[in-house]
Amino acid sequence: MERIQQVLEIARAERERRANEWPALVHQSAAETTESRIASDDTAMLFASTPIASLDKSKIRANRLLLPGVTGEAAYAFKMLRTQVLQRLKQRNWNTLAVVSPAPEDGKTFTAINLAIAISGDSNVTSLLVDLDLRKPRIHTRFGIDPGLGVAQCLRGEAELSDALVNPEGYERLLLLPGGNAPVHNSSELLCSERGQRLFREIKHRYRNRIVIYDLPPVLGADDALSFMPQVDAALVVVGDGRTRRDDLLRLFEMLHNVPVIGTVLNGSRSDRARAYAY
Repeated sequence: MERIQQVLEIARAERERRANEWPALVHQSAAETTESRIASDDTAMLFASTPIASLDKSKIRANRLLLPGVTGEAAYAFKMLRTQVLQRLKQRNWNTLAVVSPAPEDGKTFTAINLAIAISGDSNVTSLLVDLDLRKPRIHTRFGIDPGLGVAQCLRGEAELSDALVNPEGYERLLLLPGGNAPVHNSSELLCSERGQRLFREIKHRYRNRIVIYDLPPVLGADDALSFMPQVDAALVVVGDGRTRRDDLLRLFEMLHNVPVIGTVLNGSRSDRARAYAY
């Protein structure tokens, strides 16, 4: 436990240092408030026209996903995480967040999914969960969904964004943009392409009350996360208890030195459930 505490202290010190470098707060004008109400109406129309994906409830339970209504074993922890994330995003008028980790099996995808579900339980916002781990797309498998289309087809110009979105059955304010049903080997090139930049701008700006959560590949495993980071406002770092190495975490912060890190999640703590999601 001492080693993981040292890792978390490193992450916390780095986050506080960067906080002083973030842009000044952005205050909403009356016009922006009006636009937000219009965007909220547009969002309701989007959900009404988005296909509802049937889920495999056994997969939901097996993968420890929060249930509709934000209930389940980890509900308390993820509600706490949701509140802190939304507060920090709102302070800066941000709406896009990348969930990252140094290496595989740190709990990054588990955290991204449950955070998106928890955010969708807040009546003031909706959430969109995007699977950008294109070499190993698997968010849809956690829900037991066969996606058909995904973000890979959108990035290639083979599908429109609206055609690839799905609304998981029972999760009323949650949208998924799956990665696709096959690995993508030129993923970093697609992510930083001109078409990709247009797609991510559309995702960010189309709905003002939507929080976008991106599940990215491990930062140290490929250049995908590094290629994509200019498209997001901030990052949330997932640290695996007993898994994440101090040197790997330091390398992650070095590689993402231009990205505001709003928090660090300690996943899978074996000593104290109250500390399982240190933030």
